[in-house]
Amino acid sequence: MNYQDIITLEPGKRSGKPCIRGMRITVYDVLSYLASGMTTEEILTDFPYITRNDILACLAYAADREQKTLTVAA
Repeated sequence: MNYQDIITLEPGKRSGKPCIRGMRITVYDVLSYLASGMTTEEILTDFPYITRNDILACLAYAADREQKTLTVAA
């Protein structure tokens, strides 16, 4: 999944948080829905402007960001 084509960062939109295709829905929003137990199908039904690939892009973005997180020993 090449999330770079789907996830956008715009300083003036949602305080610069990563969004889906320039819309006002953030990666965090989608991940929060999934974490709360919503299924992909429920998200697609509730938000018809979001696609399955948008959801996969959010997951890929989060995985990539997690992989790049620097861990510092205390």
